[in-house]
Amino acid sequence: MRGMPPVDALRAALRAAAGHADAYLAGLADRRVGPSLTAEQVRRRLGDTLPAGPSDPVAVIDALVDAVAGGLTATGSGRFFGYVVGGTLPAALAADLLTVVWDQNAALASLSPAASAVEALTGRWIAQLLGLPSGVSVGFTTGTQMAHVTALAAARHRVLARAGWDVETDGLAGAPPVRVLVGAARHATVDAALRLLGFGTRATIAVEADELGRMRPEALRAALADESGGSGPTIVIAQAGEVNTGGFDPFEEVCALAREHGAWVHVDGAFGLWAAVSAAASRRALVAGVERADSWATDGHKWLNVPYDCGIALIADREAHRRSMSVSADYFVLDSAGRLDPVDWTPEFSRRARAFAVYAALRSLGRAGLRDLVDRCCEYANRFAVRLAALPGVTVLNSVAGPAGSAGSAGPGRVVELNQVLIRVVADQEGDRTAAGRAEGDRLTAAVTAAVTASGEAFVSGTVWRGRTAMRISVSNWSTSDGEVERTIAVIEAAVAEARGTTVRGTTVRGTTVAAPSGGGTHRGGIAS
Repeated sequence: MRGMPPVDALRAALRAAAGHADAYLAGLADRRVGPSLTAEQVRRRLGDTLPAGPSDPVAVIDALVDAVAGGLTATGSGRFFGYVVGGTLPAALAADLLTVVWDQNAALASLSPAASAVEALTGRWIAQLLGLPSGVSVGFTTGTQMAHVTALAAARHRVLARAGWDVETDGLAGAPPVRVLVGAARHATVDAALRLLGFGTRATIAVEADELGRMRPEALRAALADESGGSGPTIVIAQAGEVNTGGFDPFEEVCALAREHGAWVHVDGAFGLWAAVSAAASRRALVAGVERADSWATDGHKWLNVPYDCGIALIADREAHRRSMSVSADYFVLDSAGRLDPVDWTPEFSRRARAFAVYAALRSLGRAGLRDLVDRCCEYANRFAVRLAALPGVTVLNSVAGPAGSAGSAGPGRVVELNQVLIRVVADQEGDRTAAGRAEGDRLTAAVTAAVTASGEAFVSGTVWRGRTAMRISVSNWSTSDGEVERTIAVIEAAVAEARGTTVRGTTVRGTTVAAPSGGGTHRGGIAS
């Protein structure tokens, strides 16, 4: 495009990208959900040699699409149920495209009044939707990982300040030790955030959790009272939505106990905090008392269905938040009151304007649309649980309809509380209680998980829960429909039948060799006990 005006070159490249994007979306419903190429295969298609000179931008885009197409995972598909990955709402997709075109640096209000104003408004909307105290400060980050870092930096500031220590000035060397109490079933991003903030493993005390990963209040009470780990500055980290089970810590009790000991309470609510908008009283009850915490972290790119990446940190103590994040430089042109400068609320300086897509998502959904999105995903998850539990050999490990949880806590006729379904496949229920039986169940479950994803019909992910291999189904996409749920159930049912049938004969399931069970009998399926 040599000789072409810069704006025309940009528009030509954008048109080329838009054409490829349109073609991708047009085929998304029928596209294979998982990738067909490995990372190494894609790398070879990209080539190794950097061109010696310039290339035509449109040709570059065409070549990029051709090289990577088979290595793309259709995370926007209504049949993608792996990890906890949302799709992209139409308004959010379009707003994110504009975010790229506008190319705003969201650090300062003086640099982008638009980005700053949208962040302030959108942050207030999110706090209202989640039922959090008015006046909370908000920072937009890459994801819940960095939202944890942001919120826990504020926590570190406050608990050490109460002990007479200025961590921003004096650092951690020589500071009073901070003990951090976390649930035994916490997410790995919590540990990563603590490490980044200088809290090593020895500063972390794991509090016993129940069979759904929910922190036990009596265990927290004992841990708080145990001064062998120190009785000084304390942070308690609770969880809204365990990543495997969807379990919620009992926030009323957790916050009350923490207050007795002057502890800061942070809540990891990457997806679970959005239960607050549900129309179901039983679902809203899961977050009862969460507003009593001091800070919260959640994602936009999960249940809110905005494009990657977007996390949100919310902190009740605005002063602690700002003191822990804010720095200045001579070249900054600050807002007159400093209230609208995003750089004061996140670890980053220069960054993209993530709130444009969040604003568009919330504005397009409204309260009713967001409520419907959350509840629809939960209803689909419950359908998965009910239907799969009826299959021979299948157990729903995170059921709350029976002995594994509080009877009826998810509401009448419900098996799971939220949008997570945890499945295990066994040859014999009694056998799963022996070492050999557990190993057999591990192999069967892994085989079914691999077969479903290898089929290209759907994407599910594997996990390990309480020492047992499991398959996780997470329903998080706004576009998932009845037909796609039924299609996926059929694929899972076929994979279960094939795996258990070939296991009995001691043959191979889609390339995975599975040994025959050591004992007879059948398992009719059901809920965990």
